[in-house]
Amino acid sequence: MTGIKKIAVLTSGGDAPGMNAAIRAVVRGAIYNDLQVMGVYRGYDGLIKNDLFEMTSKSVSNIIQQGGTILKSARSKEFRTPEGRKLAHDNLVQNEVDALVVIGGDGTFAGARIFGLEFNFPVVGIPGTIDNDLYGTDYTIGYDTALNTVIDAVDKIRDTASAHSRLFFIEVMGRDAGFLALRGGIASGAEAVLVPEIDTDYQHLDTFLRNGFKKEKSSSIVLVAEGEKIGGGAIKIAEKVAQEHPNYDVRVTILGHIQRGGSPSAYDRVSASQMGVAAVEALLDDQKSIMIGMVNREIVFVPFNKALKNKKSLNPDLLRLIDVLSI
Repeated sequence: MTGIKKIAVLTSGGDAPGMNAAIRAVVRGAIYNDLQVMGVYRGYDGLIKNDLFEMTSKSVSNIIQQGGTILKSARSKEFRTPEGRKLAHDNLVQNEVDALVVIGGDGTFAGARIFGLEFNFPVVGIPGTIDNDLYGTDYTIGYDTALNTVIDAVDKIRDTASAHSRLFFIEVMGRDAGFLALRGGIASGAEAVLVPEIDTDYQHLDTFLRNGFKKEKSSSIVLVAEGEKIGGGAIKIAEKVAQEHPNYDVRVTILGHIQRGGSPSAYDRVSASQMGVAAVEALLDDQKSIMIGMVNREIVFVPFNKALKNKKSLNPDLLRLIDVLSI
């Protein structure tokens, strides 16, 4: 066992449903192991501004069902500088904090990795991002809830699409990753999916529209990840399609930030709870500069360097499934 007596926990980057469940698990997992816990408001910015406070078991009562994060989140330009990180470290030392748990995505972990190396400070990360794009883990907190939000929205849109025989382009989040669009497309019965990982040009889409949509269908749905390769997102693509295919009644819906909000699913709550406790136990086991991941529903420890250096790939079988099922 290490000499760790007190840990701090923060959330950073984009919020994701289930972050509160993870905070709860970190706090109660620490208290179970006779550790003190400090919460940090507004991520790394809170570390720099010394915005830390003591957390108890009661601090995390009645939050497991809440979306967002009770610790708030913010992006910190100052933490990207050596001076900012030194100030953050000085504040942790001043508060007698021995280790840090960070909940967030790749940007959060990049900062955590540098911070840990500069000051030899124990940091463990919990993956919280709806994009599910971190290498080394099958799953990130918030992805399941966001996926179900997408499916629910597309189901509702298909009702009106069917009523008017319309072609809908629906944009979902995923600037650099198409995991949400791909699984959302399969689960909602979309006819096509545009993702950043596949270099789809407009000609390919145009051919698909001419040949693939000649069938008698009451509606058609194309799911578009915001980082798709054609450019311009769902709005620009739909405008071009409407001009070149006047026989289609084209509409666009951008789901936006509704994908981030909402009460987390049971799967998100349970997985976040597992990861939160695992993060505390990893620190007590002398682990540092690692991400807590899940592979085949089992907890794994992934070095920050490995999680950040490698790119997570889409499942090619799921890509093929879209083509098979869209006939």
